[in-house]
Amino acid sequence: MSGVDPDETLRSPAVGVVFRFASFGVDNLLDMPETNPLLNRRTLLRAGAIGALLIPAGSALAACGGSGSATSSSSTGLSVARPRLTHGLASGDPRADGALIWARSDAPATMIVETSATESFTNAERFTGPRLTPASDGTGRIRLTGLEPGQTVHYRVVLEGENGAESEPLTGVFNTVPVQRRALNFVWSGDVVGQGWGINESLGGMSIFGAIADRRPDFFLHSGDAIYADGPVAESQKQNNGDVYVNLTTDAKSHVAQTLDDFRGNYAYNLTDAHYRRFAATVPQVVQWDDHEVVNNWFPGESLAGQERKGYTETDVDKLTGFAAQAWQEWQPVLPSEAVDGRLYRKIAYGPDLDVFVLDMRSYKDPNPNAWSPNSPEGVLGAKQTQWLIDGLKASTATWKVVANDLPLSIVVPDKSTDPVDGPKSMEGVAQGDNGQPLGREIAFSRVLSQTKNVPNIVYLTADVHYTAAISYDPGRAGFTDFAPFWEFVSGPLHAGAFPESPLDGTFGARYEFVHAPTDANVSPAEGFQHFGEVSINPDDRTFTVDLRDAKGVSLYSKVLTAQ
Repeated sequence: MSGVDPDETLRSPAVGVVFRFASFGVDNLLDMPETNPLLNRRTLLRAGAIGALLIPAGSALAACGGSGSATSSSSTGLSVARPRLTHGLASGDPRADGALIWARSDAPATMIVETSATESFTNAERFTGPRLTPASDGTGRIRLTGLEPGQTVHYRVVLEGENGAESEPLTGVFNTVPVQRRALNFVWSGDVVGQGWGINESLGGMSIFGAIADRRPDFFLHSGDAIYADGPVAESQKQNNGDVYVNLTTDAKSHVAQTLDDFRGNYAYNLTDAHYRRFAATVPQVVQWDDHEVVNNWFPGESLAGQERKGYTETDVDKLTGFAAQAWQEWQPVLPSEAVDGRLYRKIAYGPDLDVFVLDMRSYKDPNPNAWSPNSPEGVLGAKQTQWLIDGLKASTATWKVVANDLPLSIVVPDKSTDPVDGPKSMEGVAQGDNGQPLGREIAFSRVLSQTKNVPNIVYLTADVHYTAAISYDPGRAGFTDFAPFWEFVSGPLHAGAFPESPLDGTFGARYEFVHAPTDANVSPAEGFQHFGEVSINPDDRTFTVDLRDAKGVSLYSKVLTAQ
C-alpha cells in the first residue's frame, strides 16, 4: 500500500527466523473443494500433480540444485534424478493464438508444454520451451502460438532432464482471445501478503484466490504489489480485535528484501499457498507492478538513508530495483520484450470489445517531493509513456478502453518517508489534495484526459489503497474542466492489511459513489475487507458491468456503464 510504513503498521516484531514447510500432500489435496470445474481434484490426480505439490514454504529453492528430486531408471539401468515442477504453473498475457506459460524446475531441464481442447489431452500439440537453469532461478516461460482464437485450452507441462528423465506433469487451462464478439469477464485487484499478514493455515490460507478462480474469468489484471519485499512476515502478530494471527514464514520473508534471492523468495512464498497455485494454473494473468515489489513509495534515484532502522543496509533504491525487476521478470508470467519499452507498459487487445492499457507508474516516476510542481512534464508516466497512452486510446477501435493505473488518480496518499523539512507535503500518488488546476503528476493526466475527451468508453481500474471504491469524475465539479466524465474503480487488498478511506482531490471532479473500508487501520485478512473487482461485457448491448466483490466473491456494489 502506498503511503503506509510497513514497520509502523506491524503489531508485533519478528521473533527470530522461523522455517516451516507446507505439506500439501495427498490428504490436504483431497480436502480441496471441487468448486472449479476447470481444475478439479480428479484432473489434478490424473495429471499426477500430488507429488509436485510438496512445495517448501521458504524462499526460492536452491536454484536448480536437484536436491530432493525423484529418481527414475535410464536406458542404462542406472537411476537418474527426475526434475520437479516446484511452484505450480501460470499463464499470462493471452492472445488470439495462445498465451505465455510459466513454470519452475528444481534442476536443469527443458520445459515441454502440450495443449489440447480437452483435459484428456487427445490429439495434443507439443511445444518445446526453454532450458530452465540456475541463471533464471530455474524459472522460464514459453509463448504458445498457432492456437485457435476464442477457445478453452488445456495445457500440460513436463520437464525433461538428464538422460530424458521427465518430471511428473502439472496441468492448467486458459482461454485464447476471441476475434468475434462474445461475452467477456475479467477480474482485477492487488496487494498480496502486506503489512505482515502472511499465509495462515488455520484460516485456510489465501482463500480469496480460490474465490477468483471460481469466477472462471477470462483473465486477471494484477494491479501491483504482488509481493511486499519491504514487509517481513513474523511467526505471529496481533490483530485489531485482539486475536493472534499465526503465519507461515520463511527465511526470505523474515526480513526486508535486499538481495536477488530475497526478492525471488518473496514470489516463491506466495506460490506455496494452494489457492494461489490453483488460481495461477487456471486464470491467465496480466501483471503490472507498484511500489512494494521494491520498497514502500519508491521512485528512481531515491536513497533510503535514514531508514536503517527498518532493516536496510542497502540504501540505493536503484540497486534494489535492479534485483526486484529481475525477480519480477523471472517469477511472473510476463515477457518484457513484448512491452513497448522492453520493461512493462503494454496493450492487451482482447477482442472487438476490449483493449487494456497496462501502465508503469513506477519506472518513470519523478521524486515524491515534486508532487506540487507547477511544471512537471515527466510526472508519473514519463513523456513517452504519456504520449503512448494518448495515441493508443485515440487509435483504439475496441468498444471499451480500460486503463490499468496502479496508482489512483485522485485519492490523496501522502508520503511520510520523504516529507521535506520545509514546504508542501511530499506525495506518493498523483493527487495532492489541492482542488485547483493540475500540479505535479496531475499535469500529465490532464493532458491524457484533455486529448482523449472525444474517445468514448474509457474506464480506469486500480488498487493500491487497500479498500474498494467506485469514483465518478465530472468536469462540472472540477478545478480542471477540459475532459469528459469518466469512472475509476478501486479494488483490494487481496491478502494484506485493510485501511480506512482516504480523501479525494477535486482537480478532476472526483466523488466517491461507493466505499467499503474499515474504520481502523491495518485490519487483518481474518477480519474482512479483502476485495477484488469483476468486469462483465455483454456482447449484445455492449454494457460494461462492474461488481466490487468481497473475499468470498459476494458483490458489494454493482455499476452498469452504457457504451456510447
